[in-house]
This record gives sequence, structure tokens and C-alpha cells, in this order.
Amino acid sequence: MQLLVEKAAVLIEALPYIQKFRGDTIVVKFGGSIMDNPGGVRAILQDVAFMAVVGLRPVIVHGGGKAISQKMKTAGRTPEFRLGLRVTDEATISIVEQTLNQEINPQMVRTLREFDCKARGIHGEDILHVRPKTGRDPTTGDTVSWGYVGEVVEVDVEPVLAYLAAGIVPLITPLGRGLDRRVYNVNADEAASAVARALRARKLVFLSDVPGLLADPSDPTSIISTVRADEIDDLVARGVIAGGMLPKIGGALDAVRAGVAKVHIIDSFLPHSLLLELFTDRGVGTEIVGG
Repeated sequence: MQLLVEKAAVLIEALPYIQKFRGDTIVVKFGGSIMDNPGGVRAILQDVAFMAVVGLRPVIVHGGGKAISQKMKTAGRTPEFRLGLRVTDEATISIVEQTLNQEINPQMVRTLREFDCKARGIHGEDILHVRPKTGRDPTTGDTVSWGYVGEVVEVDVEPVLAYLAAGIVPLITPLGRGLDRRVYNVNADEAASAVARALRARKLVFLSDVPGLLADPSDPTSIISTVRADEIDDLVARGVIAGGMLPKIGGALDAVRAGVAKVHIIDSFLPHSLLLELFTDRGVGTEIVGG
């Protein structure tokens, strides 16, 4: 009996959050090592199905970095990263497109449907308009280019909104199309941020390989529970935010400044971390808010 009472208490705790977020668009991005764990991906998608059933409007943007790197190695190519982003030449973009659009995305759609959740895949290049991405190395000041890597300049939200209106969960691949009509690789964190901004989402959730933003990267218990936007530059300067976390935090900052109420970074390997973050009083990761 006590176990039943505890289960009821969990549902009661979730109730005000379900009421608060019902009808709201929540963009969820995941990728990284969890993509190599079918059980972990399935658990996340089960959380997404729960969100849809209780009236939220989830939108998924997913990566596939590990699978892409493995495909490249099989093809005799060595993955290369600069400032946390994959260098993508003409041969690599073909591998990226095949892996994301033809393998990972359809499998995720099938899994969601197994939970009786309506779902459809969207190839990112059909809705994300991009320009070639360039940057500057913070150490040397040199200009950095990544080849066929795009920066999102516009999102065609109409197909996404049509799916949401029909009660369908869209799953979007992080690819874009340039003015030259070529397909470009887009960092999944940046793609998710662009989609969240364009949809005016209530929340943007990054499911990560780490439990949140860590004050000490070597200590997984040093989670910073809340970060204000005006604290980001100092954290980057001190090296707390570095490497693969840079595009994630950059996307979060852009989203908050564009009106997304909160951005969350949580552990994709913690069972049901998505539900725990959204529907409990304490949450389990880092939230980024305006400031």
C-alpha cells in the first residue's frame, strides 16, 4: 500500500507542471553517446510520448555524431573537429546525410509509434536555410572554417506547426540547405536552438552526456543548478564552458535572448531525466535563464 501511495504522490507533484505546460511547445535535443544505447534512446522517446499524451507539444531535434564517426572510419576517413564542430567535406556530408535521414531518424519515428505516439520525420534540409559557417579561434584569432557546415539563418516552421496541430511529434535532423542548394551539416545544438527560437518554444531541453553544466568538469556532482545569461561570458573565460559544451551553451544563450523562457541541460543516461526535469519540484540538471 505504501508503494501505491508514493506513486500517487509522484503524480500529484507532476500535476501543476502538466497544467502549467499543457499546450506549450518543448524542443528536445539529444544525441551523443546515448545514441549508441538503444535502451537509453527508447527510454527518452517514452518520456516524449508521455509529454505528448498529457498535452505538451514536443519537437525533437536529434544528432548522430557517434554513428557518423563510425561510418566515416568504416569508409577510411578520420573524423576531425574544430572548436567542438565536425569538419565536413563533400564526401563526409554524404555520410552525414545518409546516416541521419535514412537510418537514425526513421528508427526513432518507429520507436515513438511503438508507444502509440504519432510521429513523423522531417529532413532538416527541407526546413533549415543556412549559410556557410565561419568562426574565429579564441586562442590565435585566426578565421576558422568547417567546410560543408552551415549556420541557420531561417527556419520554415510551417511543416512543424502543421504536424503539431495534428497531434504529431516532429523529429528533425540537423541538416540545412544553402543558397547554393547544397546540403550542409548543422551542429544539432545550434539547430535545436534555431528551431526553438522560430517556434517561440516555452522550453528548450538539451539531453547531454553530462548531468548538466559542471563547475568542475572532473567532478560530476558539481552541477550548477541555475545559470543566468549574463554569467556565461565569465564561465567561458574561466574554462568552465569549453569544447563540445560551447555550441550547446551558445545555442542556449541565443534561445533565451530570443524569448525562450528556460533552457535545460540534463543527463541523457539518467532514466527518465526528461520527466524528472520538467515535472518535479527540484529538477535534475542545469537551467539557463535570462539575466
